[in-house]
Amino acid sequence: MSEQTANHTPPQVDPRGLRFAAGVTAVLLALTLILGNPWILAVQTLVFAIGTAFGVQASPYGQFFKRVVRPRLGPPKELEDAAPPRFAQLVGLIFAIVGLIGYLSGAVVLGVVATGFALVAAFVNAAVGLCLGCEAFLLIQRIRTPSTATN
Repeated sequence: MSEQTANHTPPQVDPRGLRFAAGVTAVLLALTLILGNPWILAVQTLVFAIGTAFGVQASPYGQFFKRVVRPRLGPPKELEDAAPPRFAQLVGLIFAIVGLIGYLSGAVVLGVVATGFALVAAFVNAAVGLCLGCEAFLLIQRIRTPSTATN
């Protein structure tokens, strides 16, 4: 049994790494739109798939942040639950897949729109630290979990 399982602590991530990854993602999605190149989107789709399947820490951007960037920054002031960002990776993956389908099937407008939505979400996260997919995760959790507050 792992230490994490023994004390029931959910996986935690450095929020600076999430913003770093969102910045790299935004650049790749912007390049996809500027160049009209679906292969750049295919690379980002693979990154989203890794983040969804194995957690954001395991994604190429998470690994680069952990090994290269974070040691230069020092420890974070706080960590965040890894579940909402992992869900956000799933949302990004869905938009990226729809974008790829659009580009590769000739429905370029669909590809542009789906990629554009993913770009907006990544840019907002990178620029101001607001993860739209994370907020959607928390909203879904609130809807699924009845309130225990009493009047």
